[in-house]
Amino acid sequence: CARTDRPVAGLIMDLKQRGLLEDTLVIWGGEFGRKPMSEKGVGRDHNPWGFTTVLMGAGVKHGHIHGATDEFGLRAAQDKVHIRDLHATILYLLGLDHERLTFRLNGLDQKLTGVEGSEVVKAILA
Repeated sequence: CARTDRPVAGLIMDLKQRGLLEDTLVIWGGEFGRKPMSEKGVGRDHNPWGFTTVLMGAGVKHGHIHGATDEFGLRAAQDKVHIRDLHATILYLLGLDHERLTFRLNGLDQKLTGVEGSEVVKAILA
């Protein structure tokens, strides 16, 4: 964080100062979260059950916090968002309908957000 906090804050402040933040979608996240503890005593382990992604700018509700982990910070516990729903929401904010983005694979229609079903997380939209 020490290497990224200032540059990212500078980017966001610059976008805001220039009036570009309202048209630019900023996504800050990773491939997984970090556990609140370490099983081997060195650093914190990977956590696929509860992690943070920050969305701001174009079309995102300002200052909104959606969801929460359990009291240990280990598992998503409130207003869970599946990764397919996050992807559908990002595509929506970019002006794309995830339901229409299909491709044929082995004779079956596939979607970028999966075939299991996904929804835009409307609670975070401005």
